[in-house]
Amino acid sequence: MLNPRLTLNCRGKLLGLEQPIVMGILNVTPDSFFDGGKYTTEDAILQQAERMLEDGAQIIDIGGMSSRPGARAISVEEELRRVIPAIQSILRRFPETVVSIDTVHSRAAREAVAAGAGIVNDISAARFDAGMYEEAGKLGTPYVLMHMQGTPENMQEQPVYEDVVQEVLDFFIAEVAKLRSAGVKDIILDPGFGFGKTVEHNFRLLKEMHVFQILDYPILAGLSRKSMINKVLKIPPEKALNGTTALNMVALQQGAKILRVHDVRPAIETIKLWAQLEIT
Repeated sequence: MLNPRLTLNCRGKLLGLEQPIVMGILNVTPDSFFDGGKYTTEDAILQQAERMLEDGAQIIDIGGMSSRPGARAISVEEELRRVIPAIQSILRRFPETVVSIDTVHSRAAREAVAAGAGIVNDISAARFDAGMYEEAGKLGTPYVLMHMQGTPENMQEQPVYEDVVQEVLDFFIAEVAKLRSAGVKDIILDPGFGFGKTVEHNFRLLKEMHVFQILDYPILAGLSRKSMINKVLKIPPEKALNGTTALNMVALQQGAKILRVHDVRPAIETIKLWAQLEIT
């Protein structure tokens, strides 16, 4: 029998998480920290979506607003102008794809789901739009609950915690209760690497990520090309694939069920090697 907590109902498309899966990042923005400006035409979007699907991605996460440190907010209208055509184009070409909408706006979530998205990925935990939890409950999609201290504009100025793991756990416990009350059934936990954390905070969270398994919800690890890699290795994001792969293996060993990445094939290979290690 399938574990219901490890089965996501994405608007009728079922995703099993008994084995970890990959969420491919597709930012249709001009200013995201790694791939900003690369996927702003329909041809570029479809080519990247096809590449990620062929490489084994089971979710494509579409974002229309950058959340890099210092990023400026944009209007929901501008966000929708970017993401809705992308979602529609991908699903016309690849109709079985599970698309995730990366947004902090309940209206954008609603219109993206109407266009075919099956997961809502909200970095803000409804702090930027108080109606997000209620909307997620109405939409009936899985919801990615992410921890962030501060906002993208100021989150990296001076993040402070007494105990980062305990504080993120307490956050998850409180917010999961609110989501359940709002009618959200499928919840995914994202510790929010790089969102209001120092390098030390990020590595402590990764080292003890297994703690969040006590909540019995799948954990998403978003480590791809993040500053926690770049600062330690003293490299730009463009050279951080090897570091991403190394930390993704640690995330899998710590219980991650979803790897959110820019580079799908290396993540799929990491999962295969982790799985072999597990059965040996």
